[in-house]
Amino acid sequence: MAQKTFYITTPIYYPSGKLHIGNSFTTVFCDSIMRYKKLRGYDTYYLTGMDEHGQKVETVAKELGRSPQEHVDLIAHDTKKLWELLDIEYDDFIRTTQPRHEKVVEEIFEQLLGQDDIYLGHYEGHYCIYDESFFTETQLEDGNICPDCGRPTKLVKEESYFLRLSKYEDWLLQFIEENPDFITPETRKNEVVSFIKNGLQDLSVSRTSFDWGVNVKSNPKHVVYVWVDALSNYITALGYGSKDTTLYDKYWKGDEVLHVVGKDILRFHAIYWPIMLHAIGVPVNFKLYAHGWYLMKDGKMSKSKGKVVYPDDLVPHYGLDAMRYFLLKEIPYSGDGVFTPEDFIARINYDLANDFGNLLNRTINMINKYFNSKLTKPEKSYFPFDEELKDTLQASIDSYKEDMDEWKVSSAIQHIWTTISRSNKYIDETMPWVLAKDHDKQAELNSVLYNLVEALRHIGILLKPILINASQGLFEQLNIPSTLQTWDSLDFGLLKEIHVTDKPQALFPRLDKKKEEAFITELLNPVKKEEPKEENFITIDDFTKLELVVGEVQSCKAHPNADKLLVSQVDTGDRVRQIVSGVSKYYTPEEMVGKKLVVIKNLKPVTLRGELSEGMVLAGSNKKALQLVELDQLKPGDKVS
Repeated sequence: MAQKTFYITTPIYYPSGKLHIGNSFTTVFCDSIMRYKKLRGYDTYYLTGMDEHGQKVETVAKELGRSPQEHVDLIAHDTKKLWELLDIEYDDFIRTTQPRHEKVVEEIFEQLLGQDDIYLGHYEGHYCIYDESFFTETQLEDGNICPDCGRPTKLVKEESYFLRLSKYEDWLLQFIEENPDFITPETRKNEVVSFIKNGLQDLSVSRTSFDWGVNVKSNPKHVVYVWVDALSNYITALGYGSKDTTLYDKYWKGDEVLHVVGKDILRFHAIYWPIMLHAIGVPVNFKLYAHGWYLMKDGKMSKSKGKVVYPDDLVPHYGLDAMRYFLLKEIPYSGDGVFTPEDFIARINYDLANDFGNLLNRTINMINKYFNSKLTKPEKSYFPFDEELKDTLQASIDSYKEDMDEWKVSSAIQHIWTTISRSNKYIDETMPWVLAKDHDKQAELNSVLYNLVEALRHIGILLKPILINASQGLFEQLNIPSTLQTWDSLDFGLLKEIHVTDKPQALFPRLDKKKEEAFITELLNPVKKEEPKEENFITIDDFTKLELVVGEVQSCKAHPNADKLLVSQVDTGDRVRQIVSGVSKYYTPEEMVGKKLVVIKNLKPVTLRGELSEGMVLAGSNKKALQLVELDQLKPGDKVS
């Protein structure tokens, strides 16, 4: 029988800055599903990447003093380093600035234009630069606020191409009805159906107000709207539209395709993307899972509010598996998850260290103590608890498989912990320490410990997609052969002999609760150094507006109406100008004559106590003294910079 294929994608991430655990959740989630499918024997392909075009990138890059390409190159590099830290086993990292993508986007746009599925018109409406989205008046919050991100929108009026979404409204509703598992969870599907039934407006798919993007081939003053550009990555990465369509034919037209996205970009993937595919004749051969968000106690994670958790702060301190476990466990299938320092440390201490880690350590220590690290397969069962343990294990495997097949990773993890809890209870029920005291109970004791090792072997297999390092550590400490670490080996009693390590190590050492909670709290609320206020800064552009030249004082007199002021005639090279300065406390009129000073000559003229002043001389001062800035070796009119 031919090997089944499984193609999974994350959304391609926008290069607005460093990725936090909310972004990382999606990538880790997809990685766990991919590893599960690979464990089940599927031929898998995992795509992630960066969405690198758009006005926001152009704007952010300019603010940071970079070119857009320099900016996206830097963010792509940092993102790949993060996925390396999280041990993400992706097969391809697509970037929308790559020629393999841009060329195909050009052709897709032209095809839609040639079919009259895209037409030229004019757009006037509210645009959110942060979400790259247009909104109607009815969609906006009060004050023209973006309904997705809560930021102000901008009223835009420009020539634009439009995609005829309205043309495909009935087709899409019928497609969703005929494919009830197309959008999950059910609540998200209901949102989409409701949105469509309210009437689809044709979608603006080009912009003329910025340049950073894929130009429309037949009308280069237009840039392809970011969602048409970005969404196409799922097929351009597979070679669609290129000379080599091997991957496209194998995976897009294969057995299973899954797009995983956050609920905030559900509409783009559930409406725009299937319509685009259908219009260009590509099979809509994917399922869409839209997950919830990671929240803080006071709401959604926000970089602007400083309430963000970064994986690269936690992983070096607590290990990869602790991070993966928390991320995958805390977001339920159809809801949001909340990150708190207390919950994070509790998961490590109770779930990982106490329940799972302690089960492994207790088992190995008892085998070492009672049987010198070696066991044999028992000839029979001795306790009613044996069958109960096996039944629980089989039920957990069945439920785990069902949930993983439906993308319910958090629930699947809970089934593993059901077996872990039952195994710990099994120890209490059989009391190996009591059996060890009776020489006639050696067979029973061997059987109990064998059953625990078999339960742990099964647990290790189910954990392979979740806890990458800990599952391998379990197999190594129990000396489980690779042939019995597979999905097909999930059958109780396959171990003939057991020889565990005589030097067991804790997979998850227990943490000091107060100390670690304080550490994470500090990460969330770092002590900020006092920074100068923004208004104290100028740019180089501001500075170059000043025309600074050398000016030589030709004559000087006291101001007739102000004791502190002197009135000087200053040669600035182009002409002699009158400058009034408040330096009479430090210089006499006679001392001023002949001095070569730094003059701002393009200062707007003002009248000071009846005398015209056509510039300003520069000086340094403190509480005790004032000193004019002099440049003895230069001549009047020489520039100062």
